[in-house]
Amino acid sequence: MRVKIKRINDKTDECVTIECVKVTPDIESIRSYALTKGATLIGSVGEQIYQFKLADVLYFEAVDERVFAYTESKAFELKNRLYELESIYADKHFIRCSKSFVINLMKLESISPALNGRFMATMKNSEKIIVSRQYVPKMKQAVMGGK
Repeated sequence: MRVKIKRINDKTDECVTIECVKVTPDIESIRSYALTKGATLIGSVGEQIYQFKLADVLYFEAVDERVFAYTESKAFELKNRLYELESIYADKHFIRCSKSFVINLMKLESISPALNGRFMATMKNSEKIIVSRQYVPKMKQAVMGGK
């Protein structure tokens, strides 16, 4: 595969073009990565409000009617509901893995079987998240590309 970079003068004209014979899981992954790279979120830590990159999010977690976005260094409280984040970012490699978690597949290190038909998702920061039984097939398909 060839890769070309063309310099332009106006930031508003920036774009990524993928030319391919067939849209494969690898091509979809590249597309998703490009879409995620520039997206940002607004969240709070205590009284302070921050803007941070979607690409830095390891996972979203719902705890007691509140939703948090976890990065390597902080946990940001968001105004969104978990189902909204799942829907908004489904095409950007975010996938529901349990009632309380939506994980970033780009930050997933591995998955492995756990007890009672569940799986364990290990994130790139070594954090472990349980994948509920009902989400295992979708998770396996997403990770293995439909194999």
